[in-house]
Amino acid sequence: MYDKIFPPKRIVLPSGKTVLQRRTRVPLIVLLLAAAVAWSVQLTEFNLHMLVTRIGEFFKFIGDMTPPRWDYLPHLWRALAATLQMSLLGSMLGSLLALPMAVAASTNIIRNRALVSLAKIVLSLLRTLPTLVTALIATFVFGLGPMAGVVAIMLFTVSYVGKLLYEQIENIDMGPFEAMESIGMTRLEAFRYAVIPQVLPSYLSTSLFCFEGNVRYASILGYVGAGGVGLLINENIGWRDYGGVGMIITALIVTVYVIETVSEHFRKKLI
Repeated sequence: MYDKIFPPKRIVLPSGKTVLQRRTRVPLIVLLLAAAVAWSVQLTEFNLHMLVTRIGEFFKFIGDMTPPRWDYLPHLWRALAATLQMSLLGSMLGSLLALPMAVAASTNIIRNRALVSLAKIVLSLLRTLPTLVTALIATFVFGLGPMAGVVAIMLFTVSYVGKLLYEQIENIDMGPFEAMESIGMTRLEAFRYAVIPQVLPSYLSTSLFCFEGNVRYASILGYVGAGGVGLLINENIGWRDYGGVGMIITALIVTVYVIETVSEHFRKKLI
């Protein structure tokens, strides 16, 4: 169909032979993207005029949160500590569980194709579920509180770190691994001495990067009853206490900035 609409160009070579040069598919791709955008605009009822005229309400809301209510800070420490604890514990447990999952999903380490396929399917399913949905399900299983948040963050970390880690394992140099097997080492011993040294820096760097993101994710898990500062944000918005919301957001910005700065420093040392 495309070749009929945009027929290939005929080029005559110096030898007299005629060859066909295929037309670029860029016009077709642009056309499909334009159709997808138009369909999305219609489906979502996107209104550019409303966006332009109502954007001022957003800045009005920001103005209501400024300046932050500093006297609310003492009420914030416990929830902020719970958020950090959820992020740290969930990230650590998830990173540890991601290691065996990544090994099981690595085609160059595991010979059992059924096990490899199962591990990849599990990681894909875990990545499909948003953290907020996982936390909501966890509240029904473990009850309201930080425990549900820890489980949600742990499962997300397993899927994120596990996916990147098994790709790193599949791209390593297998020469040392095969050499160690040839001198009588078991596959576990060869993995310990040949594979882990190659992927360890990237594994630790990825885990630290995931922890940075988990601090932000944990801050909204309170909306589904998983504890932390998200619960306070929900309560203060409900009570129209925008000064308190401003104080919470200010504390989160400072906390996330400090964590990202420290994490970036260590990640640069690892890479």
